[in-house]
Amino acid sequence: MTKRKKLIAANWKMYPAPVALGAPVQGKPSMEALKAYRGTPEVDAIVFPTFLDIPKVLKAGLIVGAQYGHPEESGAHTGDVSMKMVKDAGCTHVLCGHSERRKDHGETNTFVAAQVLSALKNDLHPILCIGETWEEKKAGHSKKVVQEQLDIVLRALPSHDSPLTIAYEPVWAISGGDATKPAASAAEAEEMHAFIRELLKASRHAEPFDKLRTGFVEARILYGGSMKPENAEELLRQPNIDGGLVGGASLDPVKFQKIVETAAKHS
Repeated sequence: MTKRKKLIAANWKMYPAPVALGAPVQGKPSMEALKAYRGTPEVDAIVFPTFLDIPKVLKAGLIVGAQYGHPEESGAHTGDVSMKMVKDAGCTHVLCGHSERRKDHGETNTFVAAQVLSALKNDLHPILCIGETWEEKKAGHSKKVVQEQLDIVLRALPSHDSPLTIAYEPVWAISGGDATKPAASAAEAEEMHAFIRELLKASRHAEPFDKLRTGFVEARILYGGSMKPENAEELLRQPNIDGGLVGGASLDPVKFQKIVETAAKHS
């Protein structure tokens, strides 16, 4: 088994780029602040800004992804941006099926799978977001929901060489701007990451996945439920947690830097 390099991704959601170190407020972003989002030799870093901030972040020399892309190349989809447009804008990655998109825009598992395929067609690296709600967790359906969300994508992938990163985001642990809301415990997060890893391994031995090889099984799995400097150490030391899809904490360059530094210790 190869050692997977840690990846820390900043999802700025519908917030502007930070303007200065320690000051995540509206205004013109400074190069000093944006430098905090660069990766290191030990840790990859990706920034997912709003569509309007993509040019600014690219100018800072960062690796940039889009928070969403429509699977169709063009058409009568007011307010949408296609995967092709995302690629043409300079992005290399794209989020597919973030829980807020699933909830606010009614994205189904089938539609998310179509996004992943369109991303691959346009030479974008998809980060597939999967995770259960609090109601699903209470009902004991966490693993069932996660498996359903993952299976439909795996069955649609064109080949075992298809690049894919997975972000497990327990919806019940996402702060949504509430910094006091607890994340999943490290034990809970690791259990689900290990389960997802087993699903990837099992997919190699069942139709139509008999041709899948180790490279696919070693896809990175990120934790996306309120990772912050205070809990990053405990989460990132887990063997199946390969990084984080960071929301609220990523709006502060100093906090983001601290998470990257923690990830470097466990790379």
